[in-house]
Amino acid sequence: MPGTNALGSFLKARRALVRPEDAGLPALGRRRVAGLRRDELAALAGVSLAYLTRLEQGRDRNPSEQVLDALGAALRLDADLTAHLHALARDASRPNGGPARRARERPAPGAGSLLDAWVGIPAYLRGRRFDVLAANAPAMALAPMYRPGRNLVRDVFLDPYARALFPQWDAVAADSVAALRAVAGADLGDPALRELVEELSAASEDFRRLWERHDVRPTRYETKEFAHPVAGPLVLRRHSLTVAGTDGQVVIAYQVEPGTPSAAALARLTAPGPDRDATRLP
Repeated sequence: MPGTNALGSFLKARRALVRPEDAGLPALGRRRVAGLRRDELAALAGVSLAYLTRLEQGRDRNPSEQVLDALGAALRLDADLTAHLHALARDASRPNGGPARRARERPAPGAGSLLDAWVGIPAYLRGRRFDVLAANAPAMALAPMYRPGRNLVRDVFLDPYARALFPQWDAVAADSVAALRAVAGADLGDPALRELVEELSAASEDFRRLWERHDVRPTRYETKEFAHPVAGPLVLRRHSLTVAGTDGQVVIAYQVEPGTPSAAALARLTAPGPDRDATRLP
């Protein structure tokens, strides 16, 4: 967000999540801070305490790649989080003070026709702010949150239906926030994204807690469970397909293992005509 120190906030948040014993340090007595102290992280990364203090306070915005890699290793960051750290540092060093404003998102040309051609496969087009830009009938039958105009992260945290829809809601919620962080990168100056984060932080303690962790985890292929109120339990394989020529739009599509109870349930749910309409929620 404009005027904020995203790099420093990230370093402090991730420092708080590292247990001293995991970093090879003795956990002696009571500690006044969660995780690593600033001087401990500086020593582990091979930088001076004064330099790390300047980074965390936003008074130094030009760390080298070697310093960032050393901090990432000391903070035990995975590849996604390390890449995010580098992106934050690049943004912090911009002379204009941050990213440019982004235009309102519109679906990629032809995306709706493509989705509609996937008979029996729930699929929707997701924008960089996790708005649903387009969806086919099977996706809308699977969940109201997959209808165009809905925001996926907002629905996960504020729509009671979503909590009932996902048996593993805690994991879905954590993945949603981490994926939003991954897509946003350092681009927290986007007004629409800023407003979404502020809205959810005020309305949901769960969102606020997860956002403050600074976890980063891009959307990838994985198995997802649904507890559909009409079709029953569903286990689907999620695919994420980047749309070329767009600013971060992706197609999310769900497939099912043939011959399974989930396949039969999905077939009933996505059947054309009256059968499908009977399973669709208002």
